[in-house]
Formats: sequence, structure tokens, C-alpha cells
Amino acid sequence: TCTEDGYTGDTYCLDCGQLLAKGELIPAHCASSSFSDVDVSKWYHNCIDYVVDHGLMVGIGDGRFAPNTSMTRGQLVTVLYRMAGEPEVEMAAPFTDVTETSYCAKAVAWAYENGVVKGMSATSFAPLQEITREQLAVMLLRYADLCGYDTSARASLKDFADAAKVSDYAADAMQWAVANGVINGTSATTLEPAGTATRAQAATVLVRFQNSMKS
Repeated sequence: TCTEDGYTGDTYCLDCGQLLAKGELIPAHCASSSFSDVDVSKWYHNCIDYVVDHGLMVGIGDGRFAPNTSMTRGQLVTVLYRMAGEPEVEMAAPFTDVTETSYCAKAVAWAYENGVVKGMSATSFAPLQEITREQLAVMLLRYADLCGYDTSARASLKDFADAAKVSDYAADAMQWAVANGVINGTSATTLEPAGTATRAQAATVLVRFQNSMKS
């Protein structure tokens, strides 16, 4: 666990009781503790541990994870690309605001090539723009479809007072995300589809996504 060492256990002969093999010590491990700005007592602790341990998210440098900083579109696509195993891409995406040397260039090219993203326009991806909750839902649904997961479940959004604020292009994805518990309301009656997601919130959504698609 994060606070206690583990031990695999010793192996003994059931007949004579002789020690056959010593167990191995498993040192306590907490990925979150390696970041100076991550409070391990907060709600996001376990989810940050997961995304870091599985190589889905990394820090932003200087020993920081920036849990309360908004996730960008470029960062999310990079995470999805890592989840996909970082496959080779055939060609660059047609977005003029994603340069060949950008950290997310291959990720954006892969996502565009496979229909995970379509861009803000024919020539713009806006990699530095903060991702909205509904954009997050759309990209995750497209990725789930790409992976061949069962994405048939849908939930009504009628109990959310701001359901009408969900963009037309994102309505189906939000219904899917709510049905699968990937995205919850910011309250019992609000979705805030245009609201942004912090890196800690995005980590939590990614863990819910992984769990829901594997179940």
C-alpha cells in the first residue's frame, strides 16, 4: 500500500515444515508522494497514483503534478494515445496550431486519423485550450468505440437542470458517460457541460472510464 510494506509470504513443506523459499518484501509505494504539490490526504490521491503508475499521466516538471490546473486538449489526447499503446501514425494531422515538434503532435495525428478528435475547425485543434467536460466525454466515447468496447448504455439527462446546455454534438456522449459513471454531475442537479476539468478531475474520470469499460 502507500503506507505499509507488503510481503509475499514464505513457502513451507506441508509434510515436514521445512522452509522452502523465503518471501519477498514489497516496499510501500505511493506515486503521488513524488510530487511536491499533491496532497495525499485529498480525494484525488488514489486516482493520481493509478494514472502515474500506469504511465497515463506524468508531472509537468519541477516535481509537480499540478492537480488543480485545468487539463488541456493536447494533454488529454496524449493520455488517450498512451492508453492505445502509442501506435505509429501514417501522417500528420491537418491542424496548423500543432507543430511537428509539439509534444502532442503524434497523439493528435493518431487521434485525428482514428476519428477520436475532429478539431475545433478544419485547421485548428487548440491544444492549449482547457478541455470541457463535454469534450472529455466525446473523446472518451470515440476512444471506447475505437477499442471495440460496449458503449450501448445511455442515461437520461432530464434530472439535470442544465441539461439543455449540453451541446448537440456532445449530447449522446454525455448520456453515455453518465450511464457508465464516467462523468458524474457537479451536483445532484448540475452537469456543467461547458465547465473545465482539472488534471486531478481528469485522472479520476480516466480511472472511472477504465473500470467501467473493463466491467
